[in-house]
Amino acid sequence: MFVKKADGSLRLVVDYQKLNKVTHKNVYPLPRQDNLMAKLQHAKIFTKLDLRWGYNNVQIKEGDKWKTAFRTKYGLFKYLVMPFGLTNAPTAFQHFMNDLFRDLIDVTVVIYLDNILIFSEKPEDHPAHLFYKLSKCHFHVTTVDYLGIVISPAGFSMDQKKIEAVTSWPTPRTVKQVQAFLGFVNYLCWFIPNFSSVACPLHNLTRKETPWLWGTLEEALFQDLKSLVTKSPVLIHSNPNLPYYLEMDASGVAMGAILSQQGPDNCLHPIAYMSKLFSGAEANYDTHNKELLAIIKALEEWRIFLEATDKPVQVFTDHCNLEYWMQAQTFNCRHAQWQLFLSNFNFEIHYCPGKQLGKPDALSRRLDYVDSPPEPEVMLQPEVFVL
Repeated sequence: MFVKKADGSLRLVVDYQKLNKVTHKNVYPLPRQDNLMAKLQHAKIFTKLDLRWGYNNVQIKEGDKWKTAFRTKYGLFKYLVMPFGLTNAPTAFQHFMNDLFRDLIDVTVVIYLDNILIFSEKPEDHPAHLFYKLSKCHFHVTTVDYLGIVISPAGFSMDQKKIEAVTSWPTPRTVKQVQAFLGFVNYLCWFIPNFSSVACPLHNLTRKETPWLWGTLEEALFQDLKSLVTKSPVLIHSNPNLPYYLEMDASGVAMGAILSQQGPDNCLHPIAYMSKLFSGAEANYDTHNKELLAIIKALEEWRIFLEATDKPVQVFTDHCNLEYWMQAQTFNCRHAQWQLFLSNFNFEIHYCPGKQLGKPDALSRRLDYVDSPPEPEVMLQPEVFVL
């Protein structure tokens, strides 16, 4: 069948589900969005290219072309080049592009499949000579939409079209409609404080064992998510020459974090937000371990920024015992593993009361969790500390 593309042209789509089931999967990784954006911290000028024909630039190996055969009323056809719909097409194409631009990747170019972004700090250093689809390319601009994110020298913000798509999203009536909505906003969670906590009850609706019930709470959370999208801030570019500030908090079911740096106005400006639910086992940890695990998860998530920094990462938590955790003389097995991981980072932990730590605290706590039983709080005994 043919489906209409954004520019009005048609794309042939073939159902390759049976072929994909018997295909050995290519595990070549696609680049992470936050890793791509981290490379643009000093960029001032951009050129965005959309490669003409995309996957069709890659030929199919001789002897394998018959596997792509499909039948129409005009006869039997097979692809000579890689089509859309094959399970390994994205990874194979990413490998092809990375190999083609291997000398330029992360130096002047970032690539996600057929979306190419050339970046430069100085206009005179801005080269571009590619075979491109002119209607989708933007040359020598200071603001560009790349992978649904608006990039400028000031930082990153959401594409207005995506914001409008979320705000006009109708109330879901089925599990599939909830999954579709969550899948769309999940791509934007980088910009959404409190995402995991707000979306948790909606995620619960998609479980097989959960009966469908769209009530007042679900509708309120659905509207909350839409509202958070419209209020999303501009996230600044990280600067490795400045210290990082990491504000943390954990509740009974989730953790929240904000990564920031100080701007010229001496105020902290966000680089990224993070909010994650604790797994089944993690949800049973005591307060001390949850607060510590929150730091572990945040450092792991933002490792590309925070590992081996010259200046200590300033970590703020509302759990006072964490200030002394690294000085403890005895560790259990879990703590020993965590300490090994933390040894890769240069950081300092500071105690900050919860009232002063309002932003990340809000990321991990919601009124819809008030019925959750409070977890037992176990403080470290004084004898485990070096005095």
